[in-house]
Amino acid sequence: MILLHYIDDALLVAEKPAGLLSVPGRSAENQDCVVARLQALYADALTVHRLDQVTSGLLLHARGKDMQVALSMQFEKRQVGKRYEAIVQGLLEEDAGEVDLPLIVDWPNRPKQMVDHERGKPALTRWRVLSRDIEAQRTRVELEPVTGRSHQLRLHMASLGHPIVGDVLYGAEAAQRVCLHAWKLQFTHPVTGEALAFESATPF
Repeated sequence: MILLHYIDDALLVAEKPAGLLSVPGRSAENQDCVVARLQALYADALTVHRLDQVTSGLLLHARGKDMQVALSMQFEKRQVGKRYEAIVQGLLEEDAGEVDLPLIVDWPNRPKQMVDHERGKPALTRWRVLSRDIEAQRTRVELEPVTGRSHQLRLHMASLGHPIVGDVLYGAEAAQRVCLHAWKLQFTHPVTGEALAFESATPF
């Protein structure tokens, strides 16, 4: 069952649990995903953006092709506000900063991404510290992906030497889950022009 935060004739805002794919994979066992579950109830639901399988949080879906085009354009023009919360290993020294490192898929190890200054696509992440746990040697941060590259937040935090808790793909120790959650989503309604904002409580 997928929790819906909002639904009307133009769009759906759904809550993706960690561990569930946003869209179907190639293999038969990877067909269960958020959009398939939504389409079982709303046949016209279409994907607008994705979250990694390990990430939880808010996902926007369009109802019909026209709405998908309109909403996708907002993402392309960077008119969508996205905020994530994460817990990273270690204690970040600064209170805020940004990571500006170009990313490209690491083909022999895909879906892993890597930093590549010659062939990578520009990627920018802003971060700020929410709290530090001295005893656990962990830092809770808010992340803003200015660009939307695959695995951007995960690789950018790992590049600082502070991988997201549970993200073994990027050098973290194993944990119950990857501590990354898409908690805030802001965009403009494609029909009414109304500014919409949604929030989801971080589950870790």
